Amino acid sequence: MAMSKQEAATAYWKENLRLMLWLLVIWFAVSFGCGVLFVDQLNTINAFGFPLGFWFAQQGSIYVFVLEIFFYVWKMNRLDRKYNVHEE
Repeated sequence: MAMSKQEAATAYWKENLRLMLWLLVIWFAVSFGCGVLFVDQLNTINAFGFPLGFWFAQQGSIYVFVLEIFFYVWKMNRLDRKYNVHEE
């Protein structure tokens, strides 16, 4: 059963927004959770010569964000092909 253009566009944006929401939740959990809320527990572990909580607050959340950007691009390319809105 083929979808109309309007139904396809609505489904496309619904999936896009769901993906963005999950990625923002993950980034918030890493940046705020690991860098602020659980910093004392994480500081008992050393990573790269620094306490892990400090590392997450300074670098970890940035690395997670950059990885999420690459994941978002990969996932959106698949989503574009699924709904036939990709570029050639």
